[in-house]
Amino acid sequence: MTHPRTSPLRGRRRFAALTVSGLLAACVGVSTPVAAEAAPAVRAAPSNPVGGRDVIANLWEWNWPSVARECTTQLGPKGYGGVQVAPPQDSVKRQRLGDGSDTILHPWWEVYQAVDYALTSRMGNEAQFRSMVSTCRRAGVKVYVDAVVNHMTGQGDTSYGGVKYARYDYAGLYGQGNFHKYSGDCPSASGGIEDFNNLQQVFNCELVGLADLRTDTSVVRSRVAAYLNKLLGYGVSGFRVDAAKHVGQADLDAIYARLHDTKDGTRPYWALEVFGGGPGRLAPDAFVRSGVVLGLDGVKQLKSAFKSYPTDAAGSIATLRDFGEDSGLTPSRRTLSFVQNHDTERNGDALSYKDGATNRLATQYLLAAGYGRPQVYSAFSFTTADDSPPATPDGMITDAACGSGWTCAHRDRGVTALVRWHNGVGAAPQAHWWDDGANVIAFSRGDRGWVAMNNNTVARTVRVQTGLARGRYCDVVTGGRSCSGTVVAVNGSGVARVTVPAKGTVAVLAASRR
Repeated sequence: MTHPRTSPLRGRRRFAALTVSGLLAACVGVSTPVAAEAAPAVRAAPSNPVGGRDVIANLWEWNWPSVARECTTQLGPKGYGGVQVAPPQDSVKRQRLGDGSDTILHPWWEVYQAVDYALTSRMGNEAQFRSMVSTCRRAGVKVYVDAVVNHMTGQGDTSYGGVKYARYDYAGLYGQGNFHKYSGDCPSASGGIEDFNNLQQVFNCELVGLADLRTDTSVVRSRVAAYLNKLLGYGVSGFRVDAAKHVGQADLDAIYARLHDTKDGTRPYWALEVFGGGPGRLAPDAFVRSGVVLGLDGVKQLKSAFKSYPTDAAGSIATLRDFGEDSGLTPSRRTLSFVQNHDTERNGDALSYKDGATNRLATQYLLAAGYGRPQVYSAFSFTTADDSPPATPDGMITDAACGSGWTCAHRDRGVTALVRWHNGVGAAPQAHWWDDGANVIAFSRGDRGWVAMNNNTVARTVRVQTGLARGRYCDVVTGGRSCSGTVVAVNGSGVARVTVPAKGTVAVLAASRR
């Protein structure tokens, strides 16, 4: 049987198909069936913060000691306000078959196939996780956890924590009565999602063989909430909810209503993974009542703007003048935006680290634009879509070493300069847009900062209105705090003549006037 996770969007694959033998054919341990629970009144999750240090670094599948060090040495000092980490719960530990059909020993998607809610993962143990959260908080960096709540694993029999289990019988945590497979709520003949436009199937059937939890019942909601509340108690500030589209709004709201406040004294951040392509209630816009949604449609627009296919030439970043709600995306205050994540860099929807300077420029644009809450993605290099992160033969992820198997976009000088610039302009609105109709753009954020970007392979000189007062301003990209690089001279009319480097950015803050 095949049990990779795939995207409903146009049938694209999120996890590449792997043939896995050894799935258990018989399941034991039936729990008492429970009736569905009505959803409580909606207690809305908070919108994106306005201004401040709101940029999140997504250190995807970094182990806990590495995240802790990065918070102290890089993220806090460079102005990041948050870090998103991989699912910390216990997960399937796949075994090599030895028959040539299984070439990836520990694919990255193991961590999305939950077995129980103990914090015994590929990234480390509970003590290491708890220490990481405390360390990051001391560095001024909030921790956001990737939470798998829609399903349990659909394969294997042993977890990283050493738990022995059978499918639909997860070591006393859940039994058959806790899954839609046995509730009669899934209308498809196979028990899986066959039509991604069918509401009942999307909410109640199995996503490519993953054991779909009855999140409409009190017992499942309470156990999921207990797991998330434990993380909140350790200092976690919120969650990226995996496969939220397949949980559904009512169940998401009911789980969220059970969550405690954070140690920050706020309601938990609640960012929902909802792929586009579905009608009405299945569209991302239909989920903004229940939380912030991931900007998965935005990544496709960014890719199209920055890179032309199939020629690999520059796209047309002048099209970004209307990027955001005006281009059909979800509301800015309810969107977690990014250039790529672990799914989209593999399924062809997005740019990736392999795009080099173009990817850096797109990340700089996202930080400058002011649409959504920006997230900067760093993970590991890969050859095939299923590759494991750097790990021991036993599957435990080794310490992240930038440049040695790990791609560290969040450390890039051009990116960290725009994190600083983003923090400096705060919530000031975009103004004074200018473009050449192709691949050079410029705009201000109110009167607090101005930026120009060039997606060409040669430098371009522009003469534009900046919206800034007369003076000489230091480019944060080439000069940083020392003002040793490019200086932008603005005349009494607010106009400047600036040479923007190839695949580069010039950005100044009103506060950097000399």
